[in-house]
Amino acid sequence: MPARPYRIDVHESVLADLHRRLDATRFAEPLPGGGWARGADVSYVRELCAYWRNQYDWRKHEALLNRPPQFLCEVDGVDIHFWHVRGKGPAPMPLLLTHGWPGSMYEFHHLIGPLTDPSAHGGDVADAFDVVIPSLPGYGFSGKPREAGWDTARIAAAFDRLMVEELGYSRYGAQGGDWGSFVTTALGMNHAAHMLGIHLNMAVAAPPPGEEQSEEARAAGQKAAAWQAAEAGYSHVQGTKPMSLAIAQADSPAGLAAWIVEKFRTWSDCGGEVERCFSKDWLLTNLMFYWAPNSIASAANLYYETFSRRLDMSVPVRVPTAVAAFPKELYASPRRWLEARFDLRRYTEMPRGGHFAAVETSELLLEDVRAFFRTLRQ
Repeated sequence: MPARPYRIDVHESVLADLHRRLDATRFAEPLPGGGWARGADVSYVRELCAYWRNQYDWRKHEALLNRPPQFLCEVDGVDIHFWHVRGKGPAPMPLLLTHGWPGSMYEFHHLIGPLTDPSAHGGDVADAFDVVIPSLPGYGFSGKPREAGWDTARIAAAFDRLMVEELGYSRYGAQGGDWGSFVTTALGMNHAAHMLGIHLNMAVAAPPPGEEQSEEARAAGQKAAAWQAAEAGYSHVQGTKPMSLAIAQADSPAGLAAWIVEKFRTWSDCGGEVERCFSKDWLLTNLMFYWAPNSIASAANLYYETFSRRLDMSVPVRVPTAVAAFPKELYASPRRWLEARFDLRRYTEMPRGGHFAAVETSELLLEDVRAFFRTLRQ
């Protein structure tokens, strides 16, 4: 179906209900050890919620979110919400940007200007992009899938239809991190005819054939196992019983904030101080993409849908690929493994940054994206 114009307009009753729930929050007592040692820091979540209730101005941020042209388009039975901003230059390249969890399309909002109008932001006009930034199905203001099967491969197919059939781009580039990296990789695997190239800031590959028992494979396996043991509880819950937790999160803004903000602190290169990378206003605007449309359950369900199917990390991806390797990324496959799986044209070891590169180190990600796709423009 044709794309139709859209504006985010959260009803006043939703905001009033949010304030009521924040006022009525019963916080847990801190556990022994205090701080962030056993999960979210109660004192910080209390402080954030007080700011949410008394100082945060959603209408101001809603107006900023509504500045770029945005649309809804039904694809495969689900409405996809997306920004679509045309580039200002002689030959803008179409570029699809895909977010992950617990982020949102908001991660890319501040990059729209530099990507679409580089000359106005200290760049070269020849690096202009037509930018398409969707919310994943079930996330933010996109529609919620009403049937099973919406894994990353199906999302990639829907996004490819959006780009090619609905927006008219016969070929385009794509970039992503977290779930966005899996969707972008699936675009490279399954829709290569439409892909100019893909850029990833979380790239995953299995050991090349014959190296499953190598020292490198054992070291990578031990690192992954340690991370799974210490940090992957959220993934196991959302990949097996997402609704059990989502009922509580849909009822409590403080509970939602605790679950999500702890990940921004732990997964970023913030040195333990979350607001070194993300302001309170940024964190809360991102949270509103889950709270206002009541999308925490449908967002978490992507883990269930994807993990209930086997993810084969050895399938070749034969489109030009760039990888930006940030030192505090959750998990990154060794470069040699990536070279075996991908047509790896560019690999950049970044000096700083973590899982949320588009926000934490936007200038580094921006320049790497520009540099990679510059080589593919002809």
